[in-house]
Amino acid sequence: MEKGILYIVATPIGNLEDITYRAINILQNVDIIAAEDTRHTLKLLNYYNISKHLISYHRHNEEIKSEQLIEKLKEGKNIALVSDAGTPGICDPGEIIIKKCIEEKIKIIPVPGACAFVNALICSGLDTNEFTFLGFLPLNKKNRKNKLNEIKISNKTIIIYEAPHKLEKTLKDLEEIIEERKIIIARELTKIHEEFIEGSIKELIEKSKEIKGEIIILIEGNKKEKLNEKNELNEISLEEHYAYYEKQGFEKKEIIKKIAKDRNVNRNEIYIKFCKK
Repeated sequence: MEKGILYIVATPIGNLEDITYRAINILQNVDIIAAEDTRHTLKLLNYYNISKHLISYHRHNEEIKSEQLIEKLKEGKNIALVSDAGTPGICDPGEIIIKKCIEEKIKIIPVPGACAFVNALICSGLDTNEFTFLGFLPLNKKNRKNKLNEIKISNKTIIIYEAPHKLEKTLKDLEEIIEERKIIIARELTKIHEEFIEGSIKELIEKSKEIKGEIIILIEGNKKEKLNEKNELNEISLEEHYAYYEKQGFEKKEIIKKIAKDRNVNRNEIYIKFCKK
């Protein structure tokens, strides 16, 4: 018997019209829809007059339901996995069943669509070339401290999710490690009260109790750290400079490009130095 297909279907993050024709077609034609919250997904399905068998698939039953869904897929059933909003597997259930499908050699097909942090980033005005998405900050004090330190030294744009009732605490934690760095809070994306709030960390803390809804915090990269790192790299030997990037897993071509940029020299000069390595 031919195995079924698992479709990873992105759904709207707010506005129900932000769904692709392909996603609607998949949801209309699969045998089963595995949903994070069946009541929430039912609103979307009713909006598009789709009637399907729904199975609850969330964080607390993910392990058990993954096994059940794998059996259905082995029976030849096609299944669409959806979360309450956005792309499954990004801070939402999905990772476990995807791994099990790979183990069982069951075909997985992504059906692209909305992703909250991407839309927040492109409208933030912050650097989009390099960024780090951290999801929700850990609750464990040690792990949280490590993540905050990562934010402190990173020269990339940082993106984190936060619940409104925890926003003030998170901003106060950030206040201890952030100096004059730009911060934007994006809330309720694609919904009626969509808003981008920019200000100093102190201003945002003062406003935090009034900020409601789905929240994304975007933090400008640490430009001072980037400048210091560049200066330090220029003071070491070319061999040490090469090793620095090699340890980070970069290939030779990319390393040479980075060294030339750091030292503001023609990359051919660096290439000649390492072409025989």
